[in-house]
Amino acid sequence: MKRLLLKLLRSLGYDLVPSQGRATMAGVLNQAKRNGLRPATIIDVGAGRGDFTRLAASIFPEAAILMIEPLSEFSAALSKVAATLPQARLVHAVASSKPGSRVLNVHPDLFGSSLLTEGEASDVNGAPREVPAITLDSAVERESLGGPYLIKIDVQGTERDVLNGAAQVLRQASFVILETSMFQFFEQGPLAHEMIAWMAERGFVPYDILGLAHRPLDGALAQADIVFVPAESALRRHHHYATPEQRAALTKRLRA
Repeated sequence: MKRLLLKLLRSLGYDLVPSQGRATMAGVLNQAKRNGLRPATIIDVGAGRGDFTRLAASIFPEAAILMIEPLSEFSAALSKVAATLPQARLVHAVASSKPGSRVLNVHPDLFGSSLLTEGEASDVNGAPREVPAITLDSAVERESLGGPYLIKIDVQGTERDVLNGAAQVLRQASFVILETSMFQFFEQGPLAHEMIAWMAERGFVPYDILGLAHRPLDGALAQADIVFVPAESALRRHHHYATPEQRAALTKRLRA
């Protein structure tokens, strides 16, 4: 969805300049690394062209990587990524709650493809295509990939379905990035508050937020990537806002 909005902006003559700021994916991962995040395995679900994999590999070069992507249109790009990253492995399938096969709605905008359908009265849902399905639990077991896991899931509305097939993986996850929606863009797709509650039931709390996307319809916040960590994560070991020295500096600036 966010990629679709970017495409729309470019059609209107606008573009977004890549940033390494704190609110970017690079900023979020680097902040977590500075504070002790050390994943043994990175799982990129909905790998697309491999952008997240390349970024994560540059920040956590010691971690093994598992890329999962069902669209054959991305195979060439992902094969190149795997060829340049010896620690990366590629699975051509959709991640789901059960193994077998699923029908993927392949959109004209490939990045918007989903197992779910959108409610818009248009041709946005594209063409159905049967693709193989795997669970994260079976994939990491087959590849002998151990935790702790850093998981990124961007699958257009079926993030919860993916996690329903990842009970064992989730128990060893230290950092989970989920794309969430504020509106019912995908039929039967969970909303952001539902995913927060679902993750809380499994011991995870929100830690960070990034990738805010606003819909062209009315400018409302449409989607955001929410980072979840275990409630007892070392990343949450401090519950102070600042050190005494930082607080004094902040107060001094406010009084200036």
